[in-house]
Amino acid sequence: MRWFGPNDPVSLFDLRQAGCAGVVSALHQLPVGTVWPVADIRAHQQLIEADNATHAPLHWAVVESLPVHEDIKKGRPSRDQYIAHYQASLRNLAACGVRTVCYNFMPVLDWSRTDLTHELPDGSRALRFVWQEFAIFDLCILQRPGAEADYEPAVAEAARQQFAGMGPEAIAQLTNTTLLGLPGSEEAFELATFQEYLNEYATIDAAALRENLHYFIRAVAPVAQEVGIGLCIHPDDPPFPLLGLPRVVSTEVDLAGLLAACDVPANGLTFCTGSLGVRADNDVVGMAERFGPHIHFVHLRTTKREDNPRNFHEADHLAGDVDMYGVVRALVREEARRAAAGSNAPPLPMRPDHGHQMLDDLHKKTYPGYSAIGRLRGLAELRGLEYGIRRALAE
Repeated sequence: MRWFGPNDPVSLFDLRQAGCAGVVSALHQLPVGTVWPVADIRAHQQLIEADNATHAPLHWAVVESLPVHEDIKKGRPSRDQYIAHYQASLRNLAACGVRTVCYNFMPVLDWSRTDLTHELPDGSRALRFVWQEFAIFDLCILQRPGAEADYEPAVAEAARQQFAGMGPEAIAQLTNTTLLGLPGSEEAFELATFQEYLNEYATIDAAALRENLHYFIRAVAPVAQEVGIGLCIHPDDPPFPLLGLPRVVSTEVDLAGLLAACDVPANGLTFCTGSLGVRADNDVVGMAERFGPHIHFVHLRTTKREDNPRNFHEADHLAGDVDMYGVVRALVREEARRAAAGSNAPPLPMRPDHGHQMLDDLHKKTYPGYSAIGRLRGLAELRGLEYGIRRALAE
């Protein structure tokens, strides 16, 4: 499971009691673009392993994430300096025994939702994205120049009508939700300066961003290969352009192009079924089968597209639009293929992603999508599914 550090309301003992052995974590306290020192990495490992002598052992299995500096994404002259820092961080992580590093290449915003407490029929709460509400933020609150061209006329008109009936509290809530920063941080962008971040991408289209991504991976993947790290990119969330910003890690073509840009085993994927599953044109099961050898890390969750297919919410792990049975079967078969080929690689690290807020967690403050009980439910369901698949394939 993912753990955001000592301030995470979900403790390491909660992870132990969930049956986890591997911890997915990061050095969130370090500024983006700085080198992760060995001393800081070892201190975090020691924090995770502090009670291993007397309790079920934990280890830091996956870094999520080692963030990519915006100057790299924008292709600025300073990118080579930040790439050198990234390479040094990879070497330091490898020296400490960490072998899987997740990253993403989404411009400005790491992920986007418009509602963090959408109530489901059973009373639990889920993350939700509503296209019209995002249009309200873009057109009426941010008032981004040129935003009108990104929305259907009916959506833009409906957004303005809805905005006219919103009070200050509702406007503030939508603004704060849309401007949330990176996972693990309680900080958000400031509305007054947010447009400046967008302006810096005014001349960067999808082709330019893709080339900047390929430039980055051609520089860092060989280092990851040299030190024995599986470097794995997380797909865009959601997997379509927002706020005039391009997205280039959204489809099978995008992923194939990235893998081809630097054809070394270390250059791989974080296979996030929830992010990829938002798009109806992504064959998630087929992608799990075709990209299997390149998958270093797995996020299992599913979303449910609504009447407007750009609207979606986080569904139960075995429901929604993702064929979770087909995905898990493909991943189990990939592990078997690796074992038959004599690979010494450990089983694919998997974590349940974005659980619902439910039961006692409804009365607690938790990171959006990362309450304990909802993820525990998802983990239990996924374990049962995997167990059944493994038994069936063995018989």
